[in-house]
Amino acid sequence: MSTRSSRYLLAAVLLGACTPQSQPGLQPEQLQIAEQLRDRALAGTQAYDLVASLTSEVGHRMAGSENDARGRAWAEARFKALGFDRVWTESVSFPVWDRGFESAAMTTPEATKLMVTALGGSIGTPEEGISGELMLFESAAALIEAEPGAAAGKIAFINQKMERTRDGRAYGQAVIARVQGASAAAKAGAIAVLVRSIGTDTDSNSPHTGTMRYDNTPTRIPAAAVSHQDADRIEALLRDGQTVAISLQLGARVRQGEYQSANVIGQFDGREKPEEIVLLGAHLDSWDLGTGAIDDGAGVAITMTAAELIGQSANRPRRSIRVVAYANEEQGVFGGKAYGEAHPEAINTHVLAAESDLGAGRIWRFQTRFADHALPLADQIMTVLAPLGIERGDNEAFGGADISPLRNAGVPVVGLNQDATHYFDIHHTENDTIEQVNAEDLDQNVAAYVAVTWLAADYNGYFGDPDQTAAQ
Repeated sequence: MSTRSSRYLLAAVLLGACTPQSQPGLQPEQLQIAEQLRDRALAGTQAYDLVASLTSEVGHRMAGSENDARGRAWAEARFKALGFDRVWTESVSFPVWDRGFESAAMTTPEATKLMVTALGGSIGTPEEGISGELMLFESAAALIEAEPGAAAGKIAFINQKMERTRDGRAYGQAVIARVQGASAAAKAGAIAVLVRSIGTDTDSNSPHTGTMRYDNTPTRIPAAAVSHQDADRIEALLRDGQTVAISLQLGARVRQGEYQSANVIGQFDGREKPEEIVLLGAHLDSWDLGTGAIDDGAGVAITMTAAELIGQSANRPRRSIRVVAYANEEQGVFGGKAYGEAHPEAINTHVLAAESDLGAGRIWRFQTRFADHALPLADQIMTVLAPLGIERGDNEAFGGADISPLRNAGVPVVGLNQDATHYFDIHHTENDTIEQVNAEDLDQNVAAYVAVTWLAADYNGYFGDPDQTAAQ
């Protein structure tokens, strides 16, 4: 019998021979405490102050930079100041990419500077730069399907536009241009790739960075994103039948060896079942163009604050609450993968996981990934969340990138989905600063997280299948 099955059997005996299919629901007193914690958060929290502290005292937390180490020190100090019972780090290693200098200019049909930024992981150009004509591709798919040599000697320009949506679903469709564009362009014979920034702003001249991959292609070419204003100008010229040529200089490089960073973890121990974990996650790193306020300083502050409100209250839950400030999510989910590798027992110890990583907008939807027998619990949780303006979603929650190794191992997850209508206007740009964060919106996030976390941590039953060992 598996450890998880044994745990269910023990719970059944203690709770009156109840099976997972007939396990008890949340009790009225548990729901009442969750409502009290929710209302306490709505009255005002320190979440905004935490984001302000992180962005002003540390600034950006680019993976492998000096600020990476400063960010870890900040997180350890804040966990301790917030009174977490235990605070520790777990090693995470990864290669380091340096941005270096970056510049671009249109040389034909007119001479004008272009606002560009190198994409994370890109190689640099020769010192003198590269120059070439642009070849228009309306989408990543069009470039991927291009014949070998179709863009020989040209700079491929991917003009894929991103739709604005509340749930941010269009990002997954558009980001292919950024992630796979360089590999596809190299196969087509291009000497570089220029991508319309993956974002929803229409009048900004700030380019959006983000990671890309070379997918084991034998030829690696430089990759950069161009601002939407400049992309619109390029598009208009190309559609008018004019030849557009640009020059591009990138000083990007990958350092030799690997950098040693760490996930920073704080935990409040449960009063009865400290070995069972409800995990909250957010990533501590950011890109270097802004200060990482919404991506993901807000998530760090929301999860820290929600756990602190519970840990410092008079109602310590049965289970432990663990908050993980993950390392280097932006360049490859290194922290999330390292946590999964360090905790192979998670399927037997982690009863629920949630992640905050879609900005600082208000939460509008509650999704789950529960076993069928636990779905009635979602309805009960919704009675506490509904007054926050949150609606019920489906049972196919993604959860988040950093907790995906836990989800894939079979750990139940929830999604407290933030309003992403304007998130991708400033995502991965120089405009990701504290000015984009609203304190009351953060408090609404904390209110939702504190309610769900308390209920999951104090509940006597489980949200997953007793014999599940891996997600299908």
